[in-house]
Amino acid sequence: MPTKYIFYTGGVVSSVGKGVTAAATGRLLKERGFNVAVQKLDPYINVDPGTMSPYQHGEVFVLDDGAETDLDLGHYERFIDVRLSKVCNMTTGQVYAEVIGKERRGDFLGGTIQVIPHITNEIKRRITQVAKATSAEIVLVEVGGTVGDIESLPFLESLRQLRGDLGRENTLFIHVTWLPYIGATGELKTKPTQHSVAELRSIGINPDMVVARSDYPVDRAIIDKLALFCDVDKRAVVPMVTSKNLYAVPLMLEEKGIAEYILEKFGLEARKKPDWTEWKRLVAQVDKPRPSVRIALVGKYVELHDAYMSVRESLHHAALNLGVNVEIDWIHSTDLERGKMLDVVQKADGILVPGGFGSRGIEGKILAARTARTGKIPYLGLCLGMQLMVVEFARHTLGDETANSTEFDRTTPHPVIDLMPDQHEITDMGGTMRLGLYPCDLQPGTLTVAAYQQNQVQERHRHRFEFNNAYRESLAAAGLRISGLSPDGRLVEIVELADHPFMVGTQFHPEFLSRPNRPHPLFKAFVQAACDQAGIKTHPFEANGVKEKANNK
Repeated sequence: MPTKYIFYTGGVVSSVGKGVTAAATGRLLKERGFNVAVQKLDPYINVDPGTMSPYQHGEVFVLDDGAETDLDLGHYERFIDVRLSKVCNMTTGQVYAEVIGKERRGDFLGGTIQVIPHITNEIKRRITQVAKATSAEIVLVEVGGTVGDIESLPFLESLRQLRGDLGRENTLFIHVTWLPYIGATGELKTKPTQHSVAELRSIGINPDMVVARSDYPVDRAIIDKLALFCDVDKRAVVPMVTSKNLYAVPLMLEEKGIAEYILEKFGLEARKKPDWTEWKRLVAQVDKPRPSVRIALVGKYVELHDAYMSVRESLHHAALNLGVNVEIDWIHSTDLERGKMLDVVQKADGILVPGGFGSRGIEGKILAARTARTGKIPYLGLCLGMQLMVVEFARHTLGDETANSTEFDRTTPHPVIDLMPDQHEITDMGGTMRLGLYPCDLQPGTLTVAAYQQNQVQERHRHRFEFNNAYRESLAAAGLRISGLSPDGRLVEIVELADHPFMVGTQFHPEFLSRPNRPHPLFKAFVQAACDQAGIKTHPFEANGVKEKANNK
């Protein structure tokens, strides 16, 4: 069959939930036997989010092939349980760089380069490339931003053209919008949605479906009004009330019949009956009352929780699996440097130090690692969190507070973390780190191999600096256990403390491979250790209905 395309646009306000809606829809279609891929179109001129501040963009989600992408791709992978590739995130910067490169080479034979057709043709090429690269039968394409943004216009024009190129029977537009609630009158207003649909129509796109997001219940009269004024079928107006449980969204869309409507429009029939047993058990587990374990997350960007989206979700995946609830104390590492919030960290059942870049707040993260080591508090360090765990241990072992990473002190006499050899001559910042999926050999008799229950794993990386092998023997002799190495033995990928209930640091980012119904083994082991610390009895739970033996450590 010809590839089918579903295009998601946003109206009224940004961050309305297009990404989650697209991800949930993808899950619905996968449950019906279709091969699904998802693509995010980002209108910014950056080539990718890799050089952007987390305050600007939130988390950078890394794929197997090393692509640095928008955090929505994390939603796609977690909900649909797929592994996406670099073709699944497109930016205005990538498009213009490609077109300008062709112009410089003379590929356009002296012609004038214009937005239409040259930019729009490149956008269309990249959209249709997804199906070829992934063998997807249905491609879901989310347009970042909001209708009316000048930056999004070339993308929307390209989608308008694609409907003509591919045929209306192969394309479907879903407009995700917001219904504001007026407290003074106690009513939801549809006018902003009507205006955003009118804006969409003005550029030649008529939505086939409207997903109306709201914090309050949407009654039948509003649905009828939206259908009338937005010129869509009443069946195609889908009210989506805000849910406290993110993973309930696919079930909510299933109840609305959105998948049947989409397949009907495409002239397709489901290949199998969707089986939501596993997902329903997962959602029911979320809604159950569970004992809480407290995790202190010590980061540099904690004001914006989206900067640690995958870390947060991975903690919740692990907690769900163990039958407990995770309460996260968001601790700014600079507060620790100023003597604030240390008592919260000391009282935590577990301490997690995630990745980051730059020298701000580094000593606060080192203090968090020291608190975990001396207080025997379970600790999980991710990327920079692993490196600073090594720095703190080296300072303790060597009795020298000058031990450091050369990222923060190029003149340190003890560079226990140093720039990777192949990074020394690199001057460009974007896309030049060690990125993507790499193998790691686990060492026998370690906490890490006990967590994974296998001898080799593949994990996603994003870093420039590494453990300095000149200190491998001395730190190992002092009690730093090297529990994971690259297959050639050259790179230290995982470290842990021998004399500690659970203090593990990974050079990679395990959070990128956690799934709601399949938590990452290291996160699960960490949360279990935190429960042991708190004296909480866990009841390991499998979403497929098989319960593991309760843990009474």
